[in-house]
Amino acid sequence: MPSTVLHFHPGWPSGSGTVLDAVVRDGCYRSQWVTGTSNGGLTAHPGGDRWRWESRIFDGRYDGARPEDRPVYGAWNRRDDAYGAASRFGSAYLRLRPHTLGRTTFCWPDSVFGPRASGGPEALGELCRLADTAPADRSLLPASAEDLPLDDPLDDYVEAHVHGGLVLASDVEAVVLDPSDDHARADAVARLEDLGVVVEHHPGYQVTAAGIDPDYRGAVPIVLARRLGGVLTPARLGAAAGTGDHDPQAVKWLWHCLARFGRVDG
Repeated sequence: MPSTVLHFHPGWPSGSGTVLDAVVRDGCYRSQWVTGTSNGGLTAHPGGDRWRWESRIFDGRYDGARPEDRPVYGAWNRRDDAYGAASRFGSAYLRLRPHTLGRTTFCWPDSVFGPRASGGPEALGELCRLADTAPADRSLLPASAEDLPLDDPLDDYVEAHVHGGLVLASDVEAVVLDPSDDHARADAVARLEDLGVVVEHHPGYQVTAAGIDPDYRGAVPIVLARRLGGVLTPARLGAAAGTGDHDPQAVKWLWHCLARFGRVDG
């Protein structure tokens, strides 16, 4: 059934370990205001774009808040997709327990575009209708989103904001990983299971350089894909990100290509 999900890259570097290591170690999911990292834009600072978007969407509620008190971002998995709702932001996701819905707000489109439509769970029906209808009626989009490629599944999501913190043991029902994430199946997975968090796997992502449309993100990610060679998976891309040998923007764009063209289930 539909649920709120929070995407992340489990094998990408974070401190001396991986993102999954950090999430499990902390026992909670933290926003970019705390971590200083993001799979989107890095504008979470006073006066930055993220600060301004949050001030607008939340009516100034967090203008003077501590970083750890700000909401964390996800998406509403309105189609109950095994891959989650917003794979642009990571190959894995946390599926939240139903009780978190009561402290979650939503908007469409993404908050970067200054959406006109937002609200709590009661607004989900309308927000999902807008997301489903917009490809055929672009007048529903705010002016700042007029160039949003609505035929791109990576941009097709209803954004979610979970307020009041997110604790793995009490708020997360399952962590859904890519099958290639063997590095995540030992210590971290055992600790997740100790917390009562189920570990599941979606069908997986795989792509080669030849399988990427060169018009999608341009030549840069294809050059990196050829450099890495062979069949690319989230685990291989996470390992590449961890070496520090590659341009982070190229790695992010290559992830977009892997997510867009590499779904094993087609």
